Amino acid sequence: MKVAHVLLPVCAMNCYLAINDATGESIIVDPGSSPERIKKAIEASGARPVAIILTHGHFDHVGAAEEIAGEYGIKVYAYEVERETLENPSVNLSADMIFKPKAYHVDVYLKDEQEVELAGLKFKCLATPGHTPGGCCFYFADAGLVFTGDTLFCGSVGRTDFPGGSMAQLVDSIKTKLMVLPDDTICYPGHESATTIGDEKIYNPYL
Repeated sequence: MKVAHVLLPVCAMNCYLAINDATGESIIVDPGSSPERIKKAIEASGARPVAIILTHGHFDHVGAAEEIAGEYGIKVYAYEVERETLENPSVNLSADMIFKPKAYHVDVYLKDEQEVELAGLKFKCLATPGHTPGGCCFYFADAGLVFTGDTLFCGSVGRTDFPGGSMAQLVDSIKTKLMVLPDDTICYPGHESATTIGDEKIYNPYL
């Protein structure tokens, strides 16, 4: 497995392609905006996308999901508690931030700790509420990495002043779901640079 990074213009958001070289397939993580840029990255990767997975329902992480899903005929996955965030423009911030109220569609809702296999890659959905009520992280144990969305950043954590946010809940989520992972686990966040669980244990002031 390898990870391709696609920096998107809206909110400088990180979209990723989780690529299985053995099968020539990929999973798209958080296609938030600029679908043409994402499509170019997909073409450059040479891997066929088979699914989209969303760490949470804010507009900057899901804005291009519908177009990308339609382009490649693939399904969109998210954690089941995030349904209201995705479907309510006031909660997913589309109404406030881009003034284009939008309800986002998801095909498959996952449960906490559910193990999934897509593109020949196995991962687990980890519920990490706090930034949003249904925020989650996707842990690929075999590859030693986790996509943390806006839950955990390098030296920081996600904002909690949006609808449904809670700092106490977010810190608890990180401590109970992420800090228990191996120290060398690479964290790919929704914004800014990658980090590791070990580094965040030492340097993250919120933890």
